[in-house]
Amino acid sequence: MSDIRAALDYPDRMNNGPGIPLPNSSELPPSIEFRNVAYTYPNAAAPALSSIDLSICAGERIAVVGANGAGKTTLIKLLCGLYSPTEGEVLLNGNPVCAYNRDEYYTLFSAVFQDIHMLSASIAENISQKPLELTDREKVSRCLELSGLIAKTESLPEKERTLLVRAVHSSATELSGGERQKLAMARALYKDAPVIILDEPTAALDPIAENEVYQRYAELTEGKTSIYISHRLASTRFCDRILLLDGSVIAEEGTHDELMALGGVYAKMFEVQASYYQERYFEEAAV
Repeated sequence: MSDIRAALDYPDRMNNGPGIPLPNSSELPPSIEFRNVAYTYPNAAAPALSSIDLSICAGERIAVVGANGAGKTTLIKLLCGLYSPTEGEVLLNGNPVCAYNRDEYYTLFSAVFQDIHMLSASIAENISQKPLELTDREKVSRCLELSGLIAKTESLPEKERTLLVRAVHSSATELSGGERQKLAMARALYKDAPVIILDEPTAALDPIAENEVYQRYAELTEGKTSIYISHRLASTRFCDRILLLDGSVIAEEGTHDELMALGGVYAKMFEVQASYYQERYFEEAAV
């Protein structure tokens, strides 16, 4: 109850009243800008992000990388309007985020975060987040195919009508961690918002399933502004630009080849990860 009270008492700085109109179809996907943005968590001794100046062009594919605690997810939540900057401002198509009505602003984003929650409903309803009678079944099938969950769904007796969350329905099916990530991806695709955000979307996937996501990334993000967060640097090469967060700031920026040529933190992290995967390969081959 104390946690609930604290959540209810937390100040809401977003615009819950009338806002400026959302961008029309000719203005989408949007451009995004961070102007001298800083964010410090309550009671934290140091800022999670500071002096962030960043422009993302309409339709650009951005990768955000860095060590744990570097501020990657914080950056995304500032963009989505879930957090308000301690300093500076975030703009979408040149307008401050706070100028838009909060609920209308949320419709611009399809996001897959690390915490994935299933509804006690069917697979189709989990994807559409609507009652079955209001769900576009063909669109659900398309999203299941793109996310790599179609084979699992087709193997179930009730297919996309299969219930989830066994704690509520004794006959329900429980999905594995990787399958839950695929369902979350299908949910984001179904929403079909102009900005797609993927926060470690392949963390629970096996290497084959992970590679399938990479191969489909261009199709998944076609015609959208996309932001991809990952610890696995090999997965960032298909993005237009890579941002390395380190010490609460954007420490390095460029394409994969440019950052490798720079020989900085990104290059060192990539080499460490590459050597790790090579060692694992030879160990497994020896077994």
